[in-house]
Amino acid sequence: MLRKTKGIVINYIRYRETSIIVKIFTEEFGIQTFIENGVRSAKSKNKIALFQPLTLLDLVVYHKEGKDLHRISELKCLIPFQTLPFNIYKSSIALFITEILGKCMKEETGNISLFRFLLNSILWLDAAEDDFENFHLQFLIKLASFLGFS
Repeated sequence: MLRKTKGIVINYIRYRETSIIVKIFTEEFGIQTFIENGVRSAKSKNKIALFQPLTLLDLVVYHKEGKDLHRISELKCLIPFQTLPFNIYKSSIALFITEILGKCMKEETGNISLFRFLLNSILWLDAAEDDFENFHLQFLIKLASFLGFS
């Protein structure tokens, strides 16, 4: 069944010659794993840059309950980053956040409040010009309340 949702890329791993398996936190379904064929080839319509950590995506996916691996029908960048990929300090914080999210988020059901928190946090980090050095600490404190131990 085709479903439209928003997502935040957590990480991906290479699969065979040109494919990847990507873990995305979606607004509607929670953490989901998708396979994207041919994305690492020169002629692919979807580029590998869309699957960098914390990229915000607008997705149309084939979703079946009970399956572990899904397919992406269409995707596009929801909100392109202005400074996050180009500032080494922000990129380091973003990689730390993706590692934490990859380890602690296991839910496979939608959590709209958690998704909005992540979306707003990522957008704030991208827009911040200064005073973002302790962002990761504040992020972890706020994330703890969503994980149940604030």
